[in-house]
Amino acid sequence: MISLTDSQKIGMGLTGFGVFFLFFGMMLFFDKALLAIGNILFVSGLSFVIGLERTFRFFFQRHKAKATGFFLGGVFVVLIGWPIVGVVLEIYGFFLLFRGFFPVAVGFIRRVPILGSLLSLPGIRSLVDKIGESNAMV
Repeated sequence: MISLTDSQKIGMGLTGFGVFFLFFGMMLFFDKALLAIGNILFVSGLSFVIGLERTFRFFFQRHKAKATGFFLGGVFVVLIGWPIVGVVLEIYGFFLLFRGFFPVAVGFIRRVPILGSLLSLPGIRSLVDKIGESNAMV
């Protein structure tokens, strides 16, 4: 079992609440306040989970400059009051930032009993194979 420090537990909670507020903000027709709160909680939770220095190094690597620009630019655009444009920028930046993690996640989900069989369905399999074969640097 993996033991978590207290700050990592707090970070997991903040990140979870951030994802909840982002999802709820999108469900309520891109509510600016909920999306802003979700963005702040998500980024601060990520900082608590992996640490400030590692968060800074993750976001500000030279090969991730474009992805970081889109993600943090989207957060800023949401904060100034254009939620739909900001969320689109954030999603694009998020996929660019975490594209190296997707093959690992797909491999894990394929081993989960029910979800693995869902990913094997004909229409979904080709899409998942395309996502799972990404060899981008993490």
